[in-house]
Amino acid sequence: MSTQHVQRMSRLMAKTLREDPADAETLSHRLLVRAGYVRRSSAGVWTWLPLGKRVLDNVSRIVREEMDAIGAQEVLLPALLPKEPYEVSGRWSEYGDLLFRLKDRKGADYLLGPTHEEIFTLVVKDQCTSYKDLPVMLYQIQTKYRDEARPRSGVLRGREFQMKDSYSFDVSDEGLAESYRLHREAYIRIFERLGLDHRIVSAVSGAMGGSASEEFLAPAEAGEDTFVDCPSCDYAANTEAVTFALAAPVAGGHPALEEVDTPDTPTIETLAAHLGVPASATLKNLLVKVDGEIVAVGVPGDREVDLGKLGEHLAPAVVELVTAEDFVDRPDLVRGYVGPQGLDKVRYLADPRVAPGTSWVTGANRADTHARNVVCGRDFEVDRYLDVVVVEPGDPCPRCGAGLKLGRAIEIGHIFQLGRKYADAFGLDVLGREGKPVRVTMGSYGIGVSRAVAALAEQTADERGLCWPAAVAPADVHVVAAGKAVPLALAEQAAAALAGSGLRVLLDDRPGLSPGVKLTDAELIGVPWILVAGRRAAEGVVELQHRTTGTREELPLPEALSRLT
Repeated sequence: MSTQHVQRMSRLMAKTLREDPADAETLSHRLLVRAGYVRRSSAGVWTWLPLGKRVLDNVSRIVREEMDAIGAQEVLLPALLPKEPYEVSGRWSEYGDLLFRLKDRKGADYLLGPTHEEIFTLVVKDQCTSYKDLPVMLYQIQTKYRDEARPRSGVLRGREFQMKDSYSFDVSDEGLAESYRLHREAYIRIFERLGLDHRIVSAVSGAMGGSASEEFLAPAEAGEDTFVDCPSCDYAANTEAVTFALAAPVAGGHPALEEVDTPDTPTIETLAAHLGVPASATLKNLLVKVDGEIVAVGVPGDREVDLGKLGEHLAPAVVELVTAEDFVDRPDLVRGYVGPQGLDKVRYLADPRVAPGTSWVTGANRADTHARNVVCGRDFEVDRYLDVVVVEPGDPCPRCGAGLKLGRAIEIGHIFQLGRKYADAFGLDVLGREGKPVRVTMGSYGIGVSRAVAALAEQTADERGLCWPAAVAPADVHVVAAGKAVPLALAEQAAAALAGSGLRVLLDDRPGLSPGVKLTDAELIGVPWILVAGRRAAEGVVELQHRTTGTREELPLPEALSRLT
């Protein structure tokens, strides 16, 4: 092993804080700031201080090693990108306000890259001309930019963030499946090496396009993703990807449709109370705009529409709630009393629970009036079935029928079989074995590098501070001089010996601080091992602490060094 440099805290640019930052919402946000790993530069933009940069680099190193191991080649593409490729793909407009757009001095349009499918496609089109040049897998670890409306949770949801994105290029669907498998297995190894507890769940491709799509989620209370986990089988999925089969048609024999006066009942709750029926017997019809077109979405009255899920199913279309202005010049749409029967000018989407033959109480399209015995297939038709309700605990597992459990998680990785969406857009062909052009098929694979740092902090921290896994920690050992003269001399001796053995050492040699402050900071910073030269330093005895387990032992220095090395 090569000798490592000892990082003295007297020279380290990292000021710890006793109090949580006022704007901190999550555990990782609080601790990364308090322990001196990051500092806020502006809304959603963060400076990585020396300790934080070390952790970020360690995550990047593990990602890089596993990507190299599957034969992926590292490149670095620009972050400042021309408008034209994103116009060709349609994402210049699809990304909407998420894009950072700018002009150069000549008036040409540019963007800061949110993701690089277009540019990678053009690179391969330039470099690869024959099937003999493929398959190829390319990756980069680079800063991405997305103009989040509400950046929050520290580095978890920023406007500027570190990401590993890789892309595979194959001449056949079978080749794409193999590239996808290699990435999937590499991701499992990466997250295991990082020490991240994670789940692989089915996901929707959304604006990315393509077919097969899976997310890697790190369970954490601070997570913005909700996923389902079946306790009886191995089914797991992002709630936006949970799909239930259309229920079998219900036999006929329903009474005729009947309209009833229901004054002052514009909500499901007031309607159910007025008629003495359960909310589940009513049909809720939510009006939304899909690329500006008003569309009705029907779900049972006891369920809520998941707008995120709806948006994912209809991507890349933009989905918005209707406003009061949208009802002007639309006498066929009566706010609070919309029913699917008679909606001739409105597309009707429905949850699979609104199956053919089911009977409902719903709006009569007249103020203060509802209709009962409104039967799907008899009184109205569904233009398209979509799973759009908010999934609830206990909903049946789509695979085995057992009650599902819900959990919160942080998305740390996402893999897609893109197919030929971008190859078609840019005409990415190579000469095939038969001498004819073959359209290339692609995969896209992302890991949130800076997100992984926050996810690790969320999963491993305790009430005293951060607890980094050894693979990503900013140092292997935190040596604390808990006293002057003799303790400091013994601490420096220990630090030099450990560094000489190839370990990364953080030495707290700061003058004028009490042992209590130094030990509190050591626990806050979260290095795996803490070696304290204190009250028994004159005897050559130190205290060795394991940060995660909390175990403490007093040992002669040579024995402590032997234990650590």
